[in-house]
Formats: sequence, C-alpha cells, structure tokens
Amino acid sequence: MKKFLTVAAIGALIAVSGCGKSENAAASGPVKREAGNWKTDVKLVKFEVPGMPPEAKDQMTKMMEGASGMDQCFTKEQVEKEDIAAELAKGPGNGGECKWSKKNVDGGKIDVAGTCTANGQTVDMAMTGTMEAKKNDVTITTKGKVPTGGDMEMVMQMTSVHTGPCKTPATT
Repeated sequence: MKKFLTVAAIGALIAVSGCGKSENAAASGPVKREAGNWKTDVKLVKFEVPGMPPEAKDQMTKMMEGASGMDQCFTKEQVEKEDIAAELAKGPGNGGECKWSKKNVDGGKIDVAGTCTANGQTVDMAMTGTMEAKKNDVTITTKGKVPTGGDMEMVMQMTSVHTGPCKTPATT
C-alpha cells in the first residue's frame, strides 16, 4: 500500500513543485507566481480503496491534513526559473516516469492527463485548475489498481496562495 500511496502522491509533488512559464508562452505570455511566501493547503476530496481498513484511511486523511498549511518561500531567482512544462517532463523522482496524453499549460490554466509509474505501480493521473500570479488552485485525480485487487481513486485539491514577503529562508 505504501508504494501505491507514493505514486498517488506524485501529482501533489508535481503540483507544488511550481507552476511557472506557460508551455506556449508566445500565445499568451508566461504565467509566473509572484516571488515571496506561499501557503499551500491540501484537501482530500475523495479517497476510495477497496479492502483498505478504516484505520489506514484515517491515517491517509490525517497525512493529507498534515500537508495543509505548508509555507514555502520562493525567491525572484527561483520564480524566474520555474517551468511547469519541464517539471511535467521529468515526472516523479526515484526512477519514476509519466507519459502525458494531454499537457495543456497555457493562459493561466492547467489541464494535464497521463499515466505515471513509480515503485512498480502505475496510475492514471489528471490535473486541472488555474495558475495565477498570487494563487494556484489545482485538482489532482489519481486512479489505479491496488495490489490487493480492485480500483482505487483519490482526488485532492491543492490551493497555494501568495501571503506576502518571505518569512523564512528560501526552500524548494
């Protein structure tokens, strides 16, 4: 189950890694976050795993709640280098890989779908939402088979808001 949850979290990691330049910058110009402190909230909208004990579901919910309220400082230099198209091309760490069937990152909108594999697990993932200078709001839907059999679906909503100047040293 841990491997599966790792793959399911890939979308969250990509989403918070930085929504930067538009893939088609010439058409609508770059969409860049404003440098400074950003607070990210994560809401677990749906979590269905057949056969998962209630205690494990509660643990997952608490883990997601624990990710809420995360503060990150982004310097002007970091913001200038952000490029969501490049982040999507990399896929997850640790040898993981994503193949995107849809990768629209343009005009303040994100609409991405594909299949990601990591730790021997494969999931279908979709991310939709908006990217603005002071707010990003992305819904991540992850679907796949669980090792014990059956279909899993997890839907998370991640909202990041610019809260002002950096409070802490820059982190990424």
